[in-house]
Parts: sequence; structure tokens; C-alpha cells
Amino acid sequence: MTNVDVNTRVERVEKLPPVSNQIQEKIDAFGHEDNAFAIGNLGDIIRKHRIWKECFPRIEPFYAVKCNDVDPVIRILADMGLSFDCASKIEIQKILDLGVDPSRIIYANTFKQSSFLKYAAEKGVSLMTFDCEDELEKIKKVYPEAKLVLRICPQSNYKVKFHLGRKFGCHPLRTSELFQVARRLQLNVIGVSFHVGSGCLETGAFAEAIEQSREVFDIGLAMGFNMHLLDIGGGFPGKKIQNVETNITFKEIGRVANKSLDKYFPGNNVRIIAEPGRYYVASAFTIAVNIITKKIVMDEEIVQPNSTECGDDPTTENKPVRMYVINDGIYGCFFECFIDPRCYVPSHFKSIDKELYNSTIWGPTCDALDLIIDNVKLPDLSTGDWIYFKDMGAYSFPTISTFNNMPRVNEFYTCERQLWEEVYQP
Repeated sequence: MTNVDVNTRVERVEKLPPVSNQIQEKIDAFGHEDNAFAIGNLGDIIRKHRIWKECFPRIEPFYAVKCNDVDPVIRILADMGLSFDCASKIEIQKILDLGVDPSRIIYANTFKQSSFLKYAAEKGVSLMTFDCEDELEKIKKVYPEAKLVLRICPQSNYKVKFHLGRKFGCHPLRTSELFQVARRLQLNVIGVSFHVGSGCLETGAFAEAIEQSREVFDIGLAMGFNMHLLDIGGGFPGKKIQNVETNITFKEIGRVANKSLDKYFPGNNVRIIAEPGRYYVASAFTIAVNIITKKIVMDEEIVQPNSTECGDDPTTENKPVRMYVINDGIYGCFFECFIDPRCYVPSHFKSIDKELYNSTIWGPTCDALDLIIDNVKLPDLSTGDWIYFKDMGAYSFPTISTFNNMPRVNEFYTCERQLWEEVYQP
């Protein structure tokens, strides 16, 4: 492929040093500057795509733009030939501006603003999801030529961190009603989609959802629709640091899902796609933050959650707690900490044999909800010290707000030259 001018901002090196060394180099280079910054390793994304093709040879990845939409990321994914899952007009526009053909986009938001739907029609983005009658009526009015994918809500007892079924998807037992509405409106339903939930903790969730999709698929076929697409959604792990709640890996999900696909969707008559987001980008980014304030308090002085009194738990041992305020938080790249405490693990530059202390890390804003991690063991740190967090590529940059007008993290991008040249021929 042809090199693109925008990626001249990507530093290409023969071999990347450990990320701790890269961070220290940036700290040394910028001297007195103390703003938080991120290092994005695009080579990690290239490696992830290699693994995807090995584990899912039948499945086309439609990258979920909402997960991380910074330009170097979506551009290199586009240049590797990926397709895209978009949720809004702006996301569609971003991907089209990269020169991606509209056929490589699925408008995978079951609730579409009419003006956004009109934009999709104007641009020829015809593949899209739905899960209710009202959405079908809207599509009939605005874009009757659309190619529709019925999103179901898989019924399962398997564990996931965040269930999506309360908001998205149609119960499998109600799908025949929606097929009837689509047939009455003369709309073109071509497939079924599902999402097992964000942070899948058991591989069986994919197997069960694929089986239920087959049943819905057959209902559509029996009602005369040309069903030829299955979308298995997202929920694939992407962190290098394993989640303490589960030991499942991406490759294990691949083995289970492929077995079910071979059983329920054998052959090549059905096109199979997926909507991975964090799988591709989570481990590609590390964020370095500066400690802007250190505060030591005693356990008994801390107001506990859901309490109006300090130290109201008589079983609590009165020990000092080191509170560290850093210069990025939940209104910056750490939004996931608001809904998933302890989802990131802090690293530091201190000796590993240093004594560890009970610590809490806060974000910089004037909001007591701006909590990064509570009750974590760290060595004694000081104002001005740097710490860093790995696996920060998913749902970090797109969620940055302007609250308190705190500065946005600076971004630096790097890639090993050999990996870069797999995508961009010299």
C-alpha cells in the first residue's frame, strides 16, 4: 500500500525498547513539562490483526470505531483492509474520509437519528442493524433500500462484565413479529447479529448465542428473506494484563466460536462478520501521568462510601493512607474506572523491593467521583513522580470531556519498521 502523509507523525524504529524506557525518554526529552501523555504502539495493532486472521479465518472484522477513533489508529486499520462498525454520522464521515468504500461499513446502532440515517443513505452505507418495529418504520421512510440485520439479545446465564441486553436487541421469541413487520414494509432483511456483552467471562456465551442466531436465521429464511449474513458482535478481550475475574483468552474464544460456527453455519453460504473494538487497541496504548499532589490521611478520617461519618467501621484498623492526585482522570482517559473500578493496574519506576503502602489514586478535577483506583499497594511516592498505566487503548480517548478544562493527554505514536512495512511498502 501507499504510505500516507498523516502517519509521518509515527516514529518508526528498528526495535522498540520496553515501554517504561520509552516513557522515561519522553520525560527526559520534555524536561520541565508535566502534562500526561500517551504512547501508542501501532505495531501492536498489526500483530493483533495477524492473530485475528489465524484464529478467525472465516470472520471479517468490522472495527468498532467508538472504542478508539484517533486518526492513526483508524487509518492504519483501514489501510490493513479492515471494515468498520460505526454508530453515528460523524463516525461514518470519519471512515469515509479515509477513502473506505461504503460497503465496508455497518451502521451498527439500533437507534438511528433520522438525519444520520439520511446521511447514510446519501453516502451509500446500506448495511445496518435494527431491533424494533419503530426502527423499521423509520428505515422504510428514509432508506427503504437498506440491507438490514436483526439484532437479537441472546438469552444466556453465562457471565459477562456488562450486559447489553436491557437496551439492545430483540428477544429471540419475538423475532418472528419483526420479520413480519419487515415483510409488510417490503424491507430487505439479510442477516442476524448479536453481542454477548462487554467483557465476556465465559466462552460458552458465544456458543449459545451462535446457536440462538441459527434458530432466528431459519425463521427469516422460512419467511422468504434472503438471509446470508451473521454478525457475532464484540466482547473479545484485548488486554495483555489478564483480568483477575477470568482466565479466558482470545484464542480460547476463537476455538469455541469456530466450533459452533462450523456446526450451525457450515460451508461458505453465509458471510460472517464481527465488531471487535478493545481487542485491537487495548494493549496498544500506555498512558503516563504525573503525581500533582500527595496527601496522607488516616483510615478513620476517611468518609466511607454510603456513609456520612468518618471511620464508622469499628473493624477498620487505623493506618495511614497515601492519596495521590494525578493529572488525568475519569473525565480524561480513565472513564472506565467510573464503571469498572480497578480495571487498570498502575506501574511505577521505584525498586520492586520497596515497602508497599495502602494507596488511593484520584483524578485532577473538582469532583469526588474522579477516583481512579482505591486500596492499591504502592511504594512511597512523591509529588512530581511519574506512574503509568498499560492497556489503555480502549474507551479512553473517545470519552475525554472538557470538564474543568483539564488538558488532554499528549499523544505519541511509534511502530517497529518491519511491521510498518507489512502495511506500507517502502
